[in-house]
Amino acid sequence: MFKVAVGHSNDPDSLVAANELLEQCRVALAGDLPQAGILFAAIDFDHALILHRIQEAFPGITLIGGTTNGELSSVLKFQQDSLTLMVFASDDVEIYAGLGRDVSTDPIAAAYQAVAAAKAKATHSPQLCLTFPDSLTASGVLVLDGLKQALGTVPIVGGMTADDYTFKKTHQFFQTDVLVDSVPVLLFSGHLLFSHGVASGWNPIGKRSQITKVEGNTVYEIDGQRALDFYQHYLGADTFTSQFAIHALAIFEPQGERFYMRAPSGYDSETGSVSFLADIPEHAIVQMTNTSRDEILAASEASLQEAIEHYPGTEPAAALLISCAARRRILGTRTNEEYQLVESAIPKAIPSCGFYTYGEIAPLENHRQTWFHNKTFVSLLLGSR
Repeated sequence: MFKVAVGHSNDPDSLVAANELLEQCRVALAGDLPQAGILFAAIDFDHALILHRIQEAFPGITLIGGTTNGELSSVLKFQQDSLTLMVFASDDVEIYAGLGRDVSTDPIAAAYQAVAAAKAKATHSPQLCLTFPDSLTASGVLVLDGLKQALGTVPIVGGMTADDYTFKKTHQFFQTDVLVDSVPVLLFSGHLLFSHGVASGWNPIGKRSQITKVEGNTVYEIDGQRALDFYQHYLGADTFTSQFAIHALAIFEPQGERFYMRAPSGYDSETGSVSFLADIPEHAIVQMTNTSRDEILAASEASLQEAIEHYPGTEPAAALLISCAARRRILGTRTNEEYQLVESAIPKAIPSCGFYTYGEIAPLENHRQTWFHNKTFVSLLLGSR
């Protein structure tokens, strides 16, 4: 048995919202008690009160989560400034949580700490890791590197916690604690079935090039020329300033045709460098991209369709949906269409839950290496044998 329930409230009062989503979960569970859950919440709620209320309603529940830039669910679809909870009840899937602290000091060590704490409680080897780390205190790429080192080939899916696009502070949740500078994880093992899909809607244009000088998230040279000149070659001097942010770089997986995205965040006219929202590997093969709102929307449905095609069972029990805050910003008033397209493709209206994030985490393909993404929509389907 693997039962999943979702609650969602847009009431501005923290206690009222918590009680509302808990009642929704109770009704859907029909007497079963959840062993674990994920909470996504807008930044302005009283998170400590909500976490304590969840523990009171479901004593002993294992809980992680974080703050968001928008929320998604099968209950209220797309919302802003809301609260959504997904809970899991199962007798054949193990779910345990772990927490790593002080990510800014040592992201690799914090990731190891989180995985070790979760593994210590489990009786089976992990099959899947979910994670929602701090996005502002350390490199998400380094946090992911630590998780991959600690977990080996175990797939990792998640997103970086967010705020209201002010980039001041995000929070992570672990049991009843409201945290910063941390990395919570949820490890699944046992009779779990899952699949995922990844799509962005950004399409490569022009020729493939190579990063020839980079430091972390700052690219100085592409194909031996200034990174800024590379961008201006494609965008033109007249439209460069207005078009710069939309044109992300496609970073190709080594020895593969699929790519993950890196969003530009700024440039330096004196050094000719371009900065991005996440680190880029030296010697990476890259390509300029372009997109439209219609293509961004179509990608969300394509992501879910990919997950459906690869799902190893007959019918999943739940869908976890993770989208980028930059997608929401570009889509504007059309953001609600993103969930509508996904909902139309979800099998038999299974419970779904998700949020808008400051960086997405998922493998590009099933049974392949996990990557850190920008501007991407990730779909995860969950069930059991």
